[in-house]
Amino acid sequence: MRHGGEILVEQLKAHNVRRVFSVPGESFLAALDGLYQSGIDNIVCRQEGGAAMMAEAYGKLTGTPGVLFVTRGPGATNASSGIHVAMQDSTPMVIFIGQIDSHHREREAFQEVDYKQFFGGVAKWAAEVSHTERLPEYINRAFQIAQSGRPGPVVLALPEDVLSALSDAPSLPASSRPRLAVGEGDVSAIMGALEGAKSPLMVVGGPGWSAMAARDAEKFASACKLPVVATFRRQDFFDNRSQNYIGDLGVAMNPALRARLSGADTLLIIGSRFGDIPTDGYSIMSPENADKTIIHVHPDPDMPGRIFQTDLAITARSGDILAALAQTNGFEAPVWEGETRAARAAYEAWQKPVETPGDVKMEAVVGWLSAHLDEDAILTNGAGNFAGWLGRYFAYKQHGTQLASTSGSMGYGLPAAISASLENPDKTVVCMAGDGDFQMTLNEMSTGVQHGAKVITIVANNGRYGTIRAHQEREYPGRVSGTVLANPDFAALAVAYGGHGETVRKTDQFAEAFARAKASGKMAVIELVLDDEALAPGITLSAARAAGLMRKAT
Repeated sequence: MRHGGEILVEQLKAHNVRRVFSVPGESFLAALDGLYQSGIDNIVCRQEGGAAMMAEAYGKLTGTPGVLFVTRGPGATNASSGIHVAMQDSTPMVIFIGQIDSHHREREAFQEVDYKQFFGGVAKWAAEVSHTERLPEYINRAFQIAQSGRPGPVVLALPEDVLSALSDAPSLPASSRPRLAVGEGDVSAIMGALEGAKSPLMVVGGPGWSAMAARDAEKFASACKLPVVATFRRQDFFDNRSQNYIGDLGVAMNPALRARLSGADTLLIIGSRFGDIPTDGYSIMSPENADKTIIHVHPDPDMPGRIFQTDLAITARSGDILAALAQTNGFEAPVWEGETRAARAAYEAWQKPVETPGDVKMEAVVGWLSAHLDEDAILTNGAGNFAGWLGRYFAYKQHGTQLASTSGSMGYGLPAAISASLENPDKTVVCMAGDGDFQMTLNEMSTGVQHGAKVITIVANNGRYGTIRAHQEREYPGRVSGTVLANPDFAALAVAYGGHGETVRKTDQFAEAFARAKASGKMAVIELVLDDEALAPGITLSAARAAGLMRKAT
C-alpha cells in the first residue's frame, strides 16, 4: 500500500520525469513526501508565476512536458500567467494543483476554486482526480494530451484526501504517443503547389521543432531557393545567416518584409498557427481577403483553415514533413530566385544599426552579443520595447537558442533563463530584460542562486514601462500617466541576492562588464543606464510625442 503522493511520483518516473518546479503548499504535502528521495529534482521557486514560467521553458527546451506543483487558491491563480504562456506558445506542460479535501467541496472552503472552470479556457485540459487508485490513469492521460496534436498545458487538481489516502494501485506504463505519418502524396502536393507560384514565402514556427528540423528546413529552402521568414520569437528555427532567411514576422517588423508578405502569392506555413502577430493584427492580410494560395502543415488537424482559408492542409509534425521535404531536389531556377536575393538584401539593410540616443547604445550592446557569444548560447527575454533591439539586431544561429514567450508575457525572461541554465549548465545563458519586465519576477534570482544557475541578466533601465509609454505618446501625447518607474540599484540588488552586479553607463564599458559577470560563475546582473530619450529601435521619446501630436492634429 502506498499513499497517493507516492503513487503520483512513481507514475512521473514512468514518464521519465527528471525535474519538477514547485512552490510548496500544505495542500500537497503527500506529493512532497513522494518526491522525498525519489531522485526527481525539485526546483523550489519563490512565486508560482515564476515557477510556471520555468516549467514552460523546460517544455520548450526538451520537447517533453514541464511539470509544475502549486498549492490551491492563490498558488494556482498565480501560476495562471505561465500556464497562459504554455497555451499560446503550444508548449507541453503538466500542472498539479493541491485541492481542498473533496468532502468539503462547494462550501467555499479555505482557498477553494473550481479548477476545471477556472482553467477551462486557458489550459488544453483541466480535470480533478476523485479516487486515489485512478491517479496513474489520470497522469497518463495528462501527459498524452499535453504532447498530442498541438501541445499545451494540462491541469490536474489533487484533493488532499486523494493524495493522502492509501491504495495498492500499480503504476502504469507510459502511453505511446500517436504517430503522425507524412502521407505518400503530401510532398508531391506541396512541390506541385510551389511550382505554380510566382512569389512564394516559407513561414516557420510553432511546436515540434528540433535542431534536425531546422537543418532540414535550411536544406529544403536552399534547394528550392525559397525566402524564409520566422514567426514571432521563433527566430532560432532557421539560421539567420542563411541567404534564404529574410526576417521575422514579429512586432514592429521590417516594412520591406511587410510588403513582401502582402505581395506573396503562395505561403508554405510549417508549424505556425499563423494569426494575429504575423499579420500585424490582420492588417497585412485578413481572413476575408487573403488572396493567396495557402499550404498549411500543422500537427493539429483543426488548425489549418481555422482563420485563413487553406488550399492544402497537411496534418504532420514539423520535423517529419521537413525531413521528407529535405530529400527533394528542389527547383533549379525558379522564377522567384531574384526575389529571394532582393528580400535578403532588404533584411541585411534592416540589420544596419540605427543609433540610440545617450551614452549606452542598445544596438551596439546587442550587436556585440551577436558577434561574441558562443553559437549555442541561449538568450531569453520577456516583454517590452527593449526586446525590439534583440529581435532586430541579434542573429540566431542554432535551434534552441531563443526562449521567449509568443504570448508577450512580461517577467518571462529570468525564470526561463534559470530553467535553461539548470538544463544546460555548460552553456552561456543570457536574459535580456527591461526595468519593468525584470521586476515582475526578479525574486527568482534567489531560486537561481539556491539551485546553482548561472544566468547573466542584462537590464535595460530607462525608468519607464516603455511599450505602454510609446502607445501613450501616440494616443495621448505629453499626458504621462502610470508609466514612470522608481527603480532600485539593480547591480546592488544582485549582490544582495548573493550574485554579481555591474552598472554600465557607457557602451565601451559593456564588454569588460560582461566578461566579469561570466567569470563570476554566479547569477549576475548588468544594468544598462539608458538615456531618457531611448524608447525603441529607431524611435526616440521626443519623436514619438511629436508623431502623436501630429496624428492628433490631423
